[in-house]
Amino acid sequence: MLTPANKQKLITLALQAYTGAYAPYSQYAVGAAVLTAEGEIHTGCNIENAAYPSSMCAERVAIFKAVSEGHRKLQAIAVVTHNGGSPCGGCRQVMREFGDKDMPVLIADTDGNLLAELTLEEILPHSFGPEDLEKG
Repeated sequence: MLTPANKQKLITLALQAYTGAYAPYSQYAVGAAVLTAEGEIHTGCNIENAAYPSSMCAERVAIFKAVSEGHRKLQAIAVVTHNGGSPCGGCRQVMREFGDKDMPVLIADTDGNLLAELTLEEILPHSFGPEDLEKG
């Protein structure tokens, strides 16, 4: 279970990551922090590119950092934007690869206010995940 202290820590670290965002085109900065099953936290910010498809969302940066460090299971994610924006569809699918359907997704603003606490199932209903590809 995600404790109130862990929620606040994730939001605080996502807010810190937000300050590193490189968003010269959209001006829409995003910060994210993921909590792994082992209790480690990895952060990320969005990184834009003049060739838009080469840009990367904050959520995926944080998840890919965790995965590159050997983590394969996420417990929770916090996302911070100035207006409490929600993760895009691509990020939701990547979350589904490494998180259970009941994984908490915390949406916060740049004042550190928790605006929504949803589950991955709520933001990605009827999802397709690794278990759908089981051999047999």
